[in-house]
Amino acid sequence: MQFDFEAGEVLLIDKPIGWTSFDVVNHLRVLIRRHLHIPKLKVGHAGTLDPLASGLLIVCTGKMTKQIQLYQDQEKTYTGTLRLGMTTPSYDMETEPDETFPTDHLKQESLQEARKNFIGTISQFPPIYSAIKIDGKRAFNYARKQQDVKIDPRIVTIRRFELANIQIPDVDFVIDCSKGTYIRSLAHDFGKSLQNGACLTALRRTHIGNFSVENALSLEQLRELLASQNPQNSISQKVISVQENDSSLT
Repeated sequence: MQFDFEAGEVLLIDKPIGWTSFDVVNHLRVLIRRHLHIPKLKVGHAGTLDPLASGLLIVCTGKMTKQIQLYQDQEKTYTGTLRLGMTTPSYDMETEPDETFPTDHLKQESLQEARKNFIGTISQFPPIYSAIKIDGKRAFNYARKQQDVKIDPRIVTIRRFELANIQIPDVDFVIDCSKGTYIRSLAHDFGKSLQNGACLTALRRTHIGNFSVENALSLEQLRELLASQNPQNSISQKVISVQENDSSLT
């Protein structure tokens, strides 16, 4: 399998915790420039993952960056853990708790009943600690300066919201959702529906359309692949040829 990053490739990357999606894109751009001597190359990702989230990130290069929107429009699957009994300004563990609630009265039955209200088409407010743009600036820039801004709600679709391993205050979940869904907001709103609080403690994206994180490259594998400059090695099979493998876009 011969790679042509300028003509266009689609790579499945398993983004680690602590990296932004832009960090991954920039890292790949640097690696390609260093190992393949391509000084300028278009590289973009198809859907942001929060720094504290891990999992599947689709990265397009060259002419395939024109197809990014097709990948962004695909349904996403997430797994993770939410913690009841507290809220944070960022709706995850990026910020310190700002309110706590007792959880002794919460029962598995009430949690299962509450989750049903979030299946289907719902309206949600993105977190103020998010990358959406407001008047040309990222929302998190306002949040970090403790500036008040107005964020409009968005309509999203939740096809599946399952709870598992309920060990209150911690609850594992699996979610299938449309593009633009903020899982942090879903966790926050789920806590409110119980007249309690909730925030994310872990999040992982496992699928985008028909693509699975099981077929994704780690950053270490990506570095080895580009350093070797050997397109026949086994891990190269995790670089996806859209024409041959992406039936979800046809």
